[in-house]
Amino acid sequence: MVVLSKPVIQHFSSPFILNQGPVELSSESQIPLIDLSEPDAKHAIVKACEDFGFFKVVSHGVPLDFISNLESEAVGFFSLPPSEKEKAGPANPFGYGNKKIGPNGDVGWIEYLLLKADTSYLSKLPSGFGNNPEKFRSAVNDYILAVRKMGCEILELMADGLKIQQRNVLSKLLMDEQSDSAFRLNHYPPCPEVNEASGDGAPPPNMIGFGEHTDPQIISILRSNNISGLQISTMDGSWIPVPPDQTSFFINVGDSLQVMTNGRFKSVRHRVMANGSKSRLSMIYFGGPPLSERIVPLPALVKGKESLYKEFTWFEYKKSSYKSRLSDNRLALFQRIAAT
Repeated sequence: MVVLSKPVIQHFSSPFILNQGPVELSSESQIPLIDLSEPDAKHAIVKACEDFGFFKVVSHGVPLDFISNLESEAVGFFSLPPSEKEKAGPANPFGYGNKKIGPNGDVGWIEYLLLKADTSYLSKLPSGFGNNPEKFRSAVNDYILAVRKMGCEILELMADGLKIQQRNVLSKLLMDEQSDSAFRLNHYPPCPEVNEASGDGAPPPNMIGFGEHTDPQIISILRSNNISGLQISTMDGSWIPVPPDQTSFFINVGDSLQVMTNGRFKSVRHRVMANGSKSRLSMIYFGGPPLSERIVPLPALVKGKESLYKEFTWFEYKKSSYKSRLSDNRLALFQRIAAT
C-alpha cells in the first residue's frame, strides 16, 4: 500500500462548511457486502440498490496488480510539483483540478485528475503525466478495462435480479463504443485545520474533502487506499462512514439508473471528509451511456405503472448537471411525480 506522506496541495484557504445531518458511527454491519461468485448475488444486488443505492463487492475479478500499479502511478503524479501537474491541463471538464470542483463555485480539500474512460482518448494523453507517461497510460487503461468488465457483470446480475429478459440491457451502454464514461483519480491531502480544530486527527463534521452529491451516470465503481473519509446518506438523512478496503470495490447507483428503474433503485448521496494527518487516494470509474441515449424507465419495470420521470437524453441531463451545484437534486427538474 502506498500513501502520500505530506500534503501536495498548496495555498488552500480555511475548511469548507457543510450543513450536516446526524452521523451514524457504527457502519461495518450496515454496508451491504456482496460476493459476486455467490449464486444469490443477483438478488442481493437488487436489495442493496433498493435499500441503500450502495454496496461493497468482493470476488470481483480485478487483478490486484492492476490496482497497485495504478495507485503507484497516481501517487507519483500527485507528488509532482504543481507546475508539472498543471501540464495535464485545466479540468474543463477533463484534466487536472485543484480545490475547485466544477464551474459553479463548489470547492473541496482535494486535487484530482478527470479523464475520459476511452482507450483512444487515453492513447492521446499529453506528456505531462510523470516521468513515464506511457506507463501511466497503460496502468489507467488496464484498470479501466478490468473495472468496466466487472461493472458490466454487476449490471447483468442486476437485470437478472429484476427478471429482465435482456440481461445486457444496461451493460451494453457501457460497452457501446460511444459510451460517455469517465474516470477520476482523487487525492485528499492531510488538512492541517482538522488537527487545529480537534487536536486528535479526526475530522470534525465541517471539514469537507468533496461535498455531498449524487453521481449522474448509470453506475460508479470506487476503490480507495486504506484511509477513511467516504460517507453515504441513508434514507432517513443520517450519514454512515464507509470503512475503507483496499482490495474491494464500492458500487454507487447513479441518477440515470434511478430513472431507468423508475425510482426502484436509489441514487445514493455521498461525500468525503478531510483527514488531519493522512492522504486519501481514490479511483472512480463512472459508467455512462452514449450522449444520444434516451434515459427512460425500462419497459419491463413500468408495466401497469406511470413513469416517474420525463424523457431526456444523457446529453440533456449532463448539460443540466453542469449548471447545478454539487448538492442540488438534479433529477427534480425531470420528475413527473415525486418518487417514493
